[in-house]
Amino acid sequence: MPPTDHERHRRFLRSFTAHEPAIRAHVRRLVPARADADDIMQEISVVLWEKFDSLAEGADFKPWAFGVARYEVLAWLRDRGRDRLVLDEEVVSKIAEETTALEPVLERQREALEHCMQKVPADQRGLLMQAYQPESSIQEVAQNSGRSVPGFYQWLHRMRQKLLECIRRVLAEEAAS
Repeated sequence: MPPTDHERHRRFLRSFTAHEPAIRAHVRRLVPARADADDIMQEISVVLWEKFDSLAEGADFKPWAFGVARYEVLAWLRDRGRDRLVLDEEVVSKIAEETTALEPVLERQREALEHCMQKVPADQRGLLMQAYQPESSIQEVAQNSGRSVPGFYQWLHRMRQKLLECIRRVLAEEAAS
């Protein structure tokens, strides 16, 4: 018995929600501006839904979604072909192939970062998240933290170093087990 529309919709939402950060990161590696990646992600989500029936039952959603994302980025590039700041299609295809191959490593790094972020005290984690929000102002975040801008940058540098050390430790433990 074929799945109902409701079941199909639920299956799509579960898959898309689980893999949306990886798909967005993949697109972000292929286009220079976050705003462009946001626009392309909107198109990708529509195309993924429209073509979801072509994905075989039990097939891996993420590689399929990466393929769709690649074609949507190439279509976006064609539309902006006259813009000298846009990469050549061959370059984007090569980057897409290489980043797709690296995706398992990047996924483990993202998971390690998530694990390490949970170890950061909530108030400091909040400041980190504010600092990396699109359109955020470091001056405002620094002021909200009670630090000067240079002091905040020093704190941010130390936090990034701690997170990097934590990520390396988690990945090394994972490799050793």
